[in-house]
Amino acid sequence: MTESLLSVDDLRVQYKLPGKGTLTAVDGVNFELAPKQVLGLVGESGCGKSTLARAVCGLEPIHSGSIHFKGTPIRTLGMRTRPAELLRIQMVFQNPYASLNPRRTVGSQIADGLRIHPQRDSWTVAGLLEEVELPAEVANRFPHQFSGGQRQRIAIARAIASGPDLLIGDEPIASLDASLQAKVAQLMRRLALESGASMLFISHDLAVVRTIADEVAVMSKGQIVEHGPVEQVWRSPRDPYTQRLLAAIPAVDGLGTLPGLPED
Repeated sequence: MTESLLSVDDLRVQYKLPGKGTLTAVDGVNFELAPKQVLGLVGESGCGKSTLARAVCGLEPIHSGSIHFKGTPIRTLGMRTRPAELLRIQMVFQNPYASLNPRRTVGSQIADGLRIHPQRDSWTVAGLLEEVELPAEVANRFPHQFSGGQRQRIAIARAIASGPDLLIGDEPIASLDASLQAKVAQLMRRLALESGASMLFISHDLAVVRTIADEVAVMSKGQIVEHGPVEQVWRSPRDPYTQRLLAAIPAVDGLGTLPGLPED
């Protein structure tokens, strides 16, 4: 059997509410991610997807359970320097306008990642920009000189530059135009797999996840209610929540109807 790259066991993340007890954002989640595998994590807003992603990166304290990356337990980051083993996990955040330093050129920010790449000769700043379909000469520009879609591609290039073993996309296409969403998602998959990384791709859009993921996990109210090969879940969903998500995907029929739902 292939050893898991990432293992999440009975994970719970809770928040204290002033005068109202606690809120359980992630409630007993279990899953594994194999090397060079793409797992899509889907569910509606507020279901706990982003909290789970932040916990995997060490950005969110956990209440109970465990997360292991390459056999090493992931602990919450504090004020100290990020542990070297966690540098092999990189995240592309949802908001491309907040994920880049506005005072530094995009080329210098991509170069930061290259300095910690275990095989530094694998990429160059110019090469990575070209991989995300931007001309090499834009390396000397600043983030405010780019559109949202271009910034997200730069964020992807920066994440790949460090040579991650695990790339996490936390709703990375949610703020993009519909015409760009599938293209950016497919770009992330290609670059991750070409660099030898696995990817955890978080989205509320099952249709996009279907085009890039090997497996899909469906999350509802802090729990994973269904998990399996993406085509199996798509064609034969077992959980009623998954069935409702699939039924809500608009049909491309020109009539504005939804599959599986009665017309008025």
